[in-house]
Amino acid sequence: MKVIGFAGYSGSGKTSLVEPLITLMRAQGLSVSVVKHAHHHFDVDHEGKDSWRHRKAGAYEVVLASDRRLALMREFPRPTELSVHDMLAELDPRVDWVLVEGFKHADLPKIEIWRDQPERASAGKTQAPLYPHDPHVLAIATDAPQRLPEPPRQPVLDLNAPGQILQWLLEHAQQLSYRAPGLPRN
Repeated sequence: MKVIGFAGYSGSGKTSLVEPLITLMRAQGLSVSVVKHAHHHFDVDHEGKDSWRHRKAGAYEVVLASDRRLALMREFPRPTELSVHDMLAELDPRVDWVLVEGFKHADLPKIEIWRDQPERASAGKTQAPLYPHDPHVLAIATDAPQRLPEPPRQPVLDLNAPGQILQWLLEHAQQLSYRAPGLPRN
């Protein structure tokens, strides 16, 4: 499987890019999975449903399955921060591509999303880019290349052109083959 991360600060447009990329990849017959970092108390279950009742009763894991989908919910007895590699290990390894949204400091190849947001800068909320010092940032996707805080050594992609970004991903697919940490290269 090929793995690429999409890293950027909140509001930079990660989901707005990942969504059309999934559609474009599927249109080319590729299978796609997504790993997304969520907030502490998110929930996919609904109060009163059987699975919710099982979880609330103390089940460590609840697997829901139908002829159309499978969902696994796991309750941790104490706060547990999973690494992106832990999450990737849970996926079907036969998938063609995994798009990782968030995990901006993970040791995965990634595209940094950099949206020009003058309202944040005027509010004193400027954030340092990752690309100058993170060796895992392979490219920058931006809507304002002329306003990048530092000249990049990486390729600059048009944030508003998901087809161009998909083409870049396909051209670099070989270097995006995933190996779990600690596994030898083939």
